[in-house]
Amino acid sequence: MAVAPPSCCLVAFPPRAKDGLVIFGKNSARPRDEVQEVVYFSAAYHEPESKVECTYISIDQVPKTHAIVISRPAWLWGAEMGANEHGVCIANEAINTREPAGETEALLGMDLVRLGLERGSTAKEALDVIVTLLEEHGQGGNYYEDAGCCHSFQSSYLLVDREEAWVLETVGKYWAAEKVTEGVKCICSQLSLTTKIDAEHPELRSYAQSQGWWTGEDEFNFSEVFSPADDHPHCCAGKDSLDKQEESITVQTMIDILRDKASGVCIDSESFLTTASVVSVLPQSRSSPCIHYFTGTPDPTRSIFKPFIFVDDVKLVPKAQSPSFGDEDPAKKEPRFQEKPDRRHELYKAHEWARAVIASGQEQGRKLRKTMLDLEKQGLEAMEEILTASDPLDPAEVGDLFYDCVDTEIKFFK
Repeated sequence: MAVAPPSCCLVAFPPRAKDGLVIFGKNSARPRDEVQEVVYFSAAYHEPESKVECTYISIDQVPKTHAIVISRPAWLWGAEMGANEHGVCIANEAINTREPAGETEALLGMDLVRLGLERGSTAKEALDVIVTLLEEHGQGGNYYEDAGCCHSFQSSYLLVDREEAWVLETVGKYWAAEKVTEGVKCICSQLSLTTKIDAEHPELRSYAQSQGWWTGEDEFNFSEVFSPADDHPHCCAGKDSLDKQEESITVQTMIDILRDKASGVCIDSESFLTTASVVSVLPQSRSSPCIHYFTGTPDPTRSIFKPFIFVDDVKLVPKAQSPSFGDEDPAKKEPRFQEKPDRRHELYKAHEWARAVIASGQEQGRKLRKTMLDLEKQGLEAMEEILTASDPLDPAEVGDLFYDCVDTEIKFFK
């Protein structure tokens, strides 16, 4: 059984989160050399009976898809995490369960993240989209760009909007979900749902009984029933970090938690690295915009969180997008992954230099990191002004916000 990458997704609701804000965060732990890109797709209308080509399979397209911004491994179609124009945020975790994950190519958990964002205008709508597609198409296929071995996993999801969150955990086509409207919640690379289940696959319990995993007499505990027999549940590092916060949780608090290597929230191991991170701020007041901070680069301790706001004319950011190889991409040709092309985008390449300088531990590295944090702070303060402003947001002022931040960062590294 493949080792699930130790990612972490978190959410905090008021009053634990400050100023009537819902705050969402995710660290994406992936193979160390994998590149993630940040991509914006505008809302679109689609022809009847058209198809959408996901990572491995094509499925029916819907008449309209929402505008989305996603962070994704550059070789695949889906997303590790992202948001849509309606203030819905979704991230997923690769998990192992008693039911072996399918190696047959189907939808990846990451495809379902993107499909949920494109088709759901609330967290619950996105959940319904995901479980319907799961029933119809199943999940399966290689999670890594690796010709030597198929790394397949089941998936769990954290779906968040301005009012509520849903934790969705899947085992093949079967699933269970918990609704969250207060406090803090974290999901990691293992099952977390227990006896509080607010929605589930209609055949979930009968399936568990048919496999001999549940007698039907004890209280139904999802994690106990479906976790691998040799799995020893550990406390989620992200939940620990959130619980330790004595003051109200802010955007800066969430960023600091995602940067914490000592706790295990930020991964930098022999096999895995936090290859990208995101923090989203969802004001419960609909008069304020949602703001999404993406790194687009590995290791949040050495990255800058850069803001993005949905408006009608968002300026595309090719410098944070990987090269496209079209139909010649080794991820699209069978047998897959026979070559590994250079997927580094311009931001990633510039950032490689900064990571090396900071890792050296020299004075230059310390000065560089301080300057990076100062740049980030300026962005955070500017966004705070937008959230607290009494006047409505001028879309013209933020359409090129993320573009300008990426451009400034690259020029700074050069």
